[in-house]
Amino acid sequence: MQQLISELLFLGQRFNRVSVIDILLVASIFFVILRFIRSSQANTLLRGTITIFIIIALLYVLVDLPAFTWLIGNILPVLLIVIPVVYAPEIRRAFERMGRVQSIHDLFASAPPHAEEMNQVIDAVVTACSMLAARNHGALIVMQRYDDLEKFIETGVYLNAVVSPELLLQIFYPNTPLHDGAVIIRKGRIEAAACVMPLSSRNVLDKTPGRSMGLRHRAALGTSEANDSITVVVSEESGTISVAFEGKITREISSERLKSMLENVYEQPEETPFMQRVGKFFDFIEKFLLGGEKK
Repeated sequence: MQQLISELLFLGQRFNRVSVIDILLVASIFFVILRFIRSSQANTLLRGTITIFIIIALLYVLVDLPAFTWLIGNILPVLLIVIPVVYAPEIRRAFERMGRVQSIHDLFASAPPHAEEMNQVIDAVVTACSMLAARNHGALIVMQRYDDLEKFIETGVYLNAVVSPELLLQIFYPNTPLHDGAVIIRKGRIEAAACVMPLSSRNVLDKTPGRSMGLRHRAALGTSEANDSITVVVSEESGTISVAFEGKITREISSERLKSMLENVYEQPEETPFMQRVGKFFDFIEKFLLGGEKK
């Protein structure tokens, strides 16, 4: 105990302005990493790993435990090999997100490009989805944010049409030429229909409701994993509305909630004072480590 107090006093004597800058830089790096991986399928396991790592590091540095130090020193090289293998898909997905320049905008909470035009078509999309759900007509609508969707637009039929409930109803009417595939909305217009979107391979073997997802829902989830767009799905079987965003799918939502979610995605964020941003940063870290239990 005496050694621990001595170590803490020693650290306190070395604490200065440079130390503050050093801590803030490290905290910022962790914030960026956690922000990019927060949608990971294994983030619960990752939170536990980070917590255990912090506890072990504190014990390793602050307390003189020879046997524990020897054990950690021998296990650490193995962990450096095991962790990348376990988290290989999540690490790849995180690097893909970091590699997209547009996703950096999300880190600084700036509005997506053409947010004003996209806001103007939200009512039309919500109305169309409500009518499609009432008729049990399946639909898949992808709305662009920062990431470019040109490679997916090229797989469909180019339209460049005004967004209206009537047009969306006609596109997704059963057995019509364009009903099979996704509609992509960009810059407030329907760029293309019958587009081919990537399917998600997640939750295939999990004992979760995701196991029973159809192709449209898998395509919506796969699209949200591949880019930062928001995708609306109408189920042909149940007539329910779902939304896929940031690698997660929210199922069976109401028209009111759909409208609220779309408005939140394309809203212009207000300027946040610096100290409030710092507070939000620490709240984010706490929520991540506690698994979102803090409200």
